[in-house]
This record gives sequence, structure tokens and C-alpha cells, in this order.
Amino acid sequence: MTLARAPGPAGRWLRLRHWTVAPAGWNARRLRIVMIADIHAGGPQMPLARVRQAVEAANALAPDLVAVMGDYRADHPFQIRTVAAEAVAEALGHLRAPLGAWAILGNHDWHDDRAATARRAGPVRAGHHLAAAGLTVLENEAVRLGAGSDAFWLAGLGSQRAFRRRRGRPLAGTHDLAGTLSRLADDAPAILLAHEPDIFPEVPDRVALTLAGHTHGGQINLWGWTPVVPSRFGSRYVYGHIREGRRDLVVSGGLGCSGLPLRFNRPPELTVVDLS
Repeated sequence: MTLARAPGPAGRWLRLRHWTVAPAGWNARRLRIVMIADIHAGGPQMPLARVRQAVEAANALAPDLVAVMGDYRADHPFQIRTVAAEAVAEALGHLRAPLGAWAILGNHDWHDDRAATARRAGPVRAGHHLAAAGLTVLENEAVRLGAGSDAFWLAGLGSQRAFRRRRGRPLAGTHDLAGTLSRLADDAPAILLAHEPDIFPEVPDRVALTLAGHTHGGQINLWGWTPVVPSRFGSRYVYGHIREGRRDLVVSGGLGCSGLPLRFNRPPELTVVDLS
């Protein structure tokens, strides 16, 4: 694991967190993935200019694949200016990688679309704008990338917290892990994109690597103690590279904020994962 400043103007506020991972189930090509997680675009912390700088920095890292991990607009009560969903998607549409830029939806993307939340079904406005900007949104879907011995599956899971707790209704999601993995039509290794890391104990060894966001790395990091983590596992999956048995997980610290527009000891980051 290394930490460095991002290239270009983004280096003033953005860090690169670099993980080299050799999963037990990975026998495909060397692969560089850049994760852009939890943008929460909106002032004062994440104006549109910073989103564009993050995209430029991601492209400068020469990724093979970009994974955009959900939660695109801020919805905390301390915004001094909002950013339109179309503008966030347009900025992300400038991501460049040989194997493409792939997106999933986060819980805040559902909360941001009252109509989709009310009918408890998509399409979700954020997904529509991302697709229009040229990204492919994976919602309980999987695609096969590469060819021959370099082929692998990329799967994207629905949000596990799409629907807030309501009177008489528990916290619920749109995720379908079994249905998503049933789309893996051969034994090529698989990477799973999951907005929330809480699914990780249920992920089988069939998946070489799980990538997640959502936690913001705790957002407030008091020298190893993260007092607020939106996970039923507390700090177990709050941040970084976690290996359990033969399974690997990388959780990004993300870019933006929720709750309070404040980060402490957890600067905004692009997460670089090199698979070997």
C-alpha cells in the first residue's frame, strides 16, 4: 500500500491510494483498476471542478479499467451549491480506459430519485444520465471482458441500502448476489463491484476480488478509530485491502462527504488496484 499526491491540479486536494493485490482466484492478465467512489458532488467540499480534476487524474494513471462506485450527488444539509446529476455524468463521461468505464449505483442515488424509491424499482435517474454520458451501468449484471487466457468477468451488484427504513419496512436493497453470479457463464475469474462492503461475507471463492465504497474510510479517522461507519459490521470493512480466507476485498475511501462536509485523517482519494 502506498499513498501519493494525484497528478496535475488535483494534487492539491486529492491523494492516490495504491494497493497491489494477488487474489488466489486470479489467473488472468495483469490489470490496473482505478476506483472512483462516493463522489457526493456539491459545494463546498466537492464542486464540479474537482470532479473534473479527479477524472483527469484517473486518466493520467493509465488504467485498464475504471470502476465508478456510486453515490454521485451530495445530499447532506450543509451544501452551499448543488451540482446537477447531468453535469456529474458528463464529467465522468470523459473517463478513458481500454476496457471501459463501468458504474454501479449507490444508496444515495436511489434516495436522490423519489419516483424510483416510491415504486421500489428502477430505472434510477443517476443511471440514466451515466448511460447517456457513455458509461455502462451494471445493476445485478455481469459482462465478460478480454479474450483467451486474459478473459475475466466484471459483475456489478445493486445497492444493499437502496431503501431507507420506514415504519413497518426494514432497510432493504436491490442487490441480487446469486442472480448476478449466475450470469458467469464460464470459469474465467470474476471481479465484483458492490457499493456497500457488507455483502463480502456472502461472496463465494468464485469471485477473485470484490471492490466497494460507501464507508468513506470512516470519513472521520481518529488515528485508527472510526466512530461512524455505515455498516452492520462496524469497522470490519471500513477501509483498504481485507483478506478473509481465499477472498479479497478493497474498500475505497472515496472522494466526497455525507452527513457533514468534513473529512479528518481520511483525505479524498482515487484508489488504484493493481492485480497480479
